[in-house]
Amino acid sequence: MLAINHIFKSFRQPEGDVVVFDDLNFEMLSGTSVALLGESGSGKSTLLHLIAGLDQADSGEIEVVGHRLSGLSEAALAEMRRQQVSLVFQQFHLISTLNIADNIRFQAALCQRYDADYEQRLIERLGLAAQLRKLPHQLSRGQQQRVAIARSLLHRPALVLADEPTGNLDEQSSLEVMSLFSELVKDAGSSLLMVTHSREMASFLDRSILLHNGKIGALDDD
Repeated sequence: MLAINHIFKSFRQPEGDVVVFDDLNFEMLSGTSVALLGESGSGKSTLLHLIAGLDQADSGEIEVVGHRLSGLSEAALAEMRRQQVSLVFQQFHLISTLNIADNIRFQAALCQRYDADYEQRLIERLGLAAQLRKLPHQLSRGQQQRVAIARSLLHRPALVLADEPTGNLDEQSSLEVMSLFSELVKDAGSSLLMVTHSREMASFLDRSILLHNGKIGALDDD
């Protein structure tokens, strides 16, 4: 599903190069869910961007669903993201001019994998049936994140990459959304790699790993 081999990544700063990843290695099996924890500035979001093909490593190789990213053109990377990978962020990135129904269908329509029956199941599980004709600004933050989750799963992607998906929600909404999200990812047959700072949110997933000093390791209490 996901293989990260000997990744080195640095950023050039006025005071010199800053190394983010130093011989980073990680593997993830299909159908599993993994929480990625680490202190601010440890490179968690950068790693998601590398996996999604939105940024490039200095050296090493990333393989996503059988695709070696270094060998793909920009067009091929965009097609991989469209078909195989979904991204969920703190900011919901809903399209303000589209109603909720059209927001949910957006990516599935783009990749021609729209499934009306599955859409209905997602809408019911996420409690969005009464919201479909509304615009995003008419929904609460928790409801907007539920829409983003429905959109990310409707085409049943192989891999979901989530960056602090409950970071903009209050504690109760975070727990409710995270519980639903983890269940629906499994139902979709997708894999989930989620960046979080919260061990409570991480507990909803199969396992947790720690990003520290440019490398990935187990949590102290794992």
